Amino acid sequence: MDYASPGGTDTSTDLDVDKINPAFEQGHAGALTPSDSRDKPNGKQGQKTLRRLAQNREAARRSRLRKKAYVQQLESSNLKLAQLEQELQRARQQGFLVYTSGDQPHSANGNGALSFGVDYARWLEEHNKKIDELRAAVNAHAGDSDLQAIIDAIMARCDEIFRLKGAAAKADAFQVLSGTWTTPVERCFLWLGGFQPSELLKLLASRLEPLTEKQLDSICVLQRSSQQAEDALSREMEALRQSVVETVAVSASSSLCRAAGPSGDYTGQTVAKLATLEILLRQADDLRLRILQEVQRILTTRQCARALLAISDYFSRLRSLSSLWIARPSTEMN
Repeated sequence: MDYASPGGTDTSTDLDVDKINPAFEQGHAGALTPSDSRDKPNGKQGQKTLRRLAQNREAARRSRLRKKAYVQQLESSNLKLAQLEQELQRARQQGFLVYTSGDQPHSANGNGALSFGVDYARWLEEHNKKIDELRAAVNAHAGDSDLQAIIDAIMARCDEIFRLKGAAAKADAFQVLSGTWTTPVERCFLWLGGFQPSELLKLLASRLEPLTEKQLDSICVLQRSSQQAEDALSREMEALRQSVVETVAVSASSSLCRAAGPSGDYTGQTVAKLATLEILLRQADDLRLRILQEVQRILTTRQCARALLAISDYFSRLRSLSSLWIARPSTEMN
């Protein structure tokens, strides 16, 4: 068998690659390329697709807006909650009794009285700012007109706190009487849910020297008048307590004799008597406000400024003493 020499060329068996490749590529490309009729959708299907895409984009946009609004609402709620927690924390640090949801009394009218503690803490913070402003004005030897403007603002705030306290007493007089909105040390010196005006006048008489003879006489007359009004209210309060005790005692004795539960008659009478407590608290606050206004009338503008500073310092010391008492190290019983 003859074999071709390595250097020869076999023209009978070799394919013409240059001729085949273009044809092959053209046919292959034609086989792989889809037809134009299948690549382009008809007009109705195209419009439906565009509408669906537009709807999807609009729905996505609305969803992003709702999510953004929800996040902003959460951030706003968290900010309000943080502010409320700060107010409650300041109230606790100052010794105020702040109820939590677990120890709130189940009373239909209790919300107004309990919220007064938070209102008072907020009021006290603003009141202290005004007192600091008044102290700075006094130290700077400000004019009487400037001092009077600050004094009027402080007296207006005193009127506001008495109004809030009256609303709280109407909701639950016992909460106001017990002074849960004050510090523990302040509660030891409460008289009918607040300070005793005659004791305050004694403080001012010793702190505002020198006073003119006319001013001293006016303060002495005001002190006697206040003491008489306080004694009258204290007697009414004691009479109310005694009346309630007697009513409850008589009812308990009658129930034992009948071997039955307590009668509904005495409960209605007792509740009606206890309603008098709100009136006594309102009269006591009216007396406190009247005494403050009379003191302002008796004193000069600069003396009145010093009086407000002295009153504020007195109650501030009581609150500081209460904080020291709360923070005292506990002693173990042997």
